Amino acid sequence: MPLRIGIDIGGAFTDLVAYDEESGELVWTKVETTPKDLSQGVLNSIKASKVELSNASMIIHGQTLVINSIVTREGAKVGLMTTWGHRDILELQRANRRDIYNFRYKKPVHFVPRRLSLEIRERIGGDGSIIVPLNNEDVKSAIEKFLQEGVESICVSFLNSYINPVHEIEAAKIIREVLNSKGKQLYITLSHEITREWGEYERTSTAVLNAFVKPKWVSYLSKLEKEIKEKGFRGSFLLMLSNGGMSLVSFIKEFPIYTVESGPVAGIIGGIAIAEFLNEKNIIVLDGGSTTTKAALIEGLMPRISSEYYIGRDRFNPGYPVKIPIIEIAEVGNGGTSIAWIDEIGRLKVGPKAMGADPGPACYGKGGDKPTVTDAYVVNKLINPNYLLGGEMKIYRDLAIKVIKNIAEYYNVSIEEAAEGIIKIANENAANVIRLISVQKGYDPRDFSLIAHGGAGPMFAPFIAEELEIRKIIVPAIPPGVFSAWGMLLADVKHDVIITNVMEVKNDMIENMNKTFEEVDKKLLAIFEEENFKAKDVIIYHYADMRYKGQEHTVKVPLKTGEIKQEDIPIIIEKFHEYHERAYAFRLPTSPVQIVNFHGIGVAKVKRPSLKEKIIDTKIDEAVKETRDVYINGDYKTLLVYDKEKIPTNVKLIGPAVIEDPTSTVLVLANQEFFKDKYGNIIIYKR
Repeated sequence: MPLRIGIDIGGAFTDLVAYDEESGELVWTKVETTPKDLSQGVLNSIKASKVELSNASMIIHGQTLVINSIVTREGAKVGLMTTWGHRDILELQRANRRDIYNFRYKKPVHFVPRRLSLEIRERIGGDGSIIVPLNNEDVKSAIEKFLQEGVESICVSFLNSYINPVHEIEAAKIIREVLNSKGKQLYITLSHEITREWGEYERTSTAVLNAFVKPKWVSYLSKLEKEIKEKGFRGSFLLMLSNGGMSLVSFIKEFPIYTVESGPVAGIIGGIAIAEFLNEKNIIVLDGGSTTTKAALIEGLMPRISSEYYIGRDRFNPGYPVKIPIIEIAEVGNGGTSIAWIDEIGRLKVGPKAMGADPGPACYGKGGDKPTVTDAYVVNKLINPNYLLGGEMKIYRDLAIKVIKNIAEYYNVSIEEAAEGIIKIANENAANVIRLISVQKGYDPRDFSLIAHGGAGPMFAPFIAEELEIRKIIVPAIPPGVFSAWGMLLADVKHDVIITNVMEVKNDMIENMNKTFEEVDKKLLAIFEEENFKAKDVIIYHYADMRYKGQEHTVKVPLKTGEIKQEDIPIIIEKFHEYHERAYAFRLPTSPVQIVNFHGIGVAKVKRPSLKEKIIDTKIDEAVKETRDVYINGDYKTLLVYDKEKIPTNVKLIGPAVIEDPTSTVLVLANQEFFKDKYGNIIIYKR
C-alpha cells in the first residue's frame, strides 16, 4: 500500500494531496467544503482525486471542526465536578487584566453554567498529599444531577490534580460504575489526562473545552472512519496535532482539544521542509486562507512551541485559555471570503466575518450578497474568472461588481477604486499578522524569508514584503492552495508531556530534575507504546519553562536530552538568561533561576516526500498565457500573465506580472523580479 494521503478542511475548500511512496508522484484536488456535514466534503475530495483508498497505507487529517465548535459555541452540554469551594473557578477566571485602561474589556462567558458546576468534598495539597479524602457520595449525587439536567459530557478538574491525580481517577471509576448501573453512557474528561501543568483556571478551561467538543468530534470521526473503511481503506487513520505532529485516531477521540489548530500548523511543517531544501534557516510562513490569515516565525528551522494559547482573544476579550503544546501562530480573520463592510463612523473594514464556503463570495454565483476580498480581486482582474481551480469553478465578475458597487457609491469612487481599497486593507491586515510574530517579539522581519501559501497568501505576500522590507518571497512548487494538505504528509507522530515541578536550578537539585524528566519520558513512551511504537523508534527532546524566582511568566528553553550533570547547570542558566533577554529585553544575572515545567516531546519519524528537480527548458514566450489590463495602484496597467508550470527554470523576469496556478494567483509588483528555481518554487526579490 504505497499511498499516503493528506486531507485538510478549510473554511471554503477541502484539500487532498496523495503521495505515492514508490513512484514519488503527487496527486492533488480541491473541492468546496460542506459546512453542514464536513465528512461529505472529505468524501468528495477522495472521489474527485480518483485515488483508491485500498492502496493507501495512511490518511492524515487536519480540520477546523474543533476550533469552529468552540467559536460558534456549538457543542455538548457539559457538567463540571470541582473541588469544594472552587465552584466559581470558570466565573472568576483571573483577577489580572491585560489592559487595565480598556473600558470595553469583557470577561468571556464560559461553557458550563453555574448550576452545572458542582463541588465535591476532597482536597489534594500543593505537595501532592491527601488533605481531605474524596467523598464518594458527593460524586454520586453530582452524577444524578447531571443526568436530570441532560448533561452529555462530564469534566472532572480537582485542585492540584496536576501533581497527584488520585482523586480524579477515583471519581472517574465511580462515574463509570454509576452510569453502567443505569445503562447510561456519557463522555468523561479528566483534567490531569490532558495536562499535568499548573494553573487551575487554565487547566480547568482546557478540560472543559475538551469535554464540550468531544461528543460532536467522536460522532464526526466515527462516521468518517466508517465511510472510508467502506471505500476500502485498511491503513492507519491519523489526525494532525497542534504541536506539528500527528497521532492515531484512538488517542484523538479522547483528547480532541489537541487538534484545535491542526490545519494551520501543517502549513508550517511544509514551510520548514521547503526552507530545508533551499538552505534557508530563518523563515516566516504565511498562510492566506479563505477565512483567516495565519503566520508563524521559524528561527533556525525550529518552530516555537507554547503551552499558553487563547481561543478568541482580541483587544476586548482575554479569550479561553488552552494549556496544550501548540506551535506559536498568529491569526486574523482576513482571507479570500472575508467580508468588506463600513463601520459606524464610515471607515472601510475587512473581516473578521467571512462568507466561507456557503454561500461564499458573490462571484461564486451561489447567493453571496456581501462584498469580499475575492470579489475585489475579480473586479480588478487580479484573478482570472476562467481559471479558478484550473477552470473547474466558474466565476462571475458581474456579480462581484454588483456587491462592491454599494461601497463605491458610499465613498463616491469608481468600482475599481473601491475594490482596491478592500485589497489594500486586506494586505494591511495580513502585514499586521507578520508584525505580531516578528517586530512585537523582538525580531526584524528583514532577517527572514517569507514563504507564502494558501489561496490568498501569494497575493498578500508582495505587498507585505514591500511594506516590511522583507528580502525574499518563496511561493512553493507544491500548489499553494493545497500546501497545508501536503504539509501533513511531512508530519511525524508526535506527543508532548508537561509536568509542573517548581525548583531552583542549582547543583543540589540535579537529582530531582533528572527524576522529573525520567517521569516525563516514561509517560511519553507509554503513549507511544499504546500506538504500537517501540521505544527505540522514539526520539525524545527536553524543554523547560523557566523564570527568575518571584516572576509569574516563564520562557521555554531547550535543554539537552539525557542526564543533567553538574557541569550542565551554568550552561542551562546562561541559556535561560539569553532567552529571557530576547523575550523581555533584560536579564538579572544575580537572581536565582527556577524551572517551573518539565516538557518532553517524543517524535516517531515517518518517511517524507521530497521535492524533485524539474528543469523547464523552453522559451519564455511559451509561458505567457495572455496580457491583461489589471487595475493596480490607482490605474489600469497591462501585465503579462504567466502559466506557473511553463515558466523556464532560472530565467530572471521583471515585474509587474501575474503568475497563475490552478489553486492560487501570484502577484509580482513593479519593483520586484522573480525566477523559478530547479524545484519549481517561485522566488521573488526586490529589484
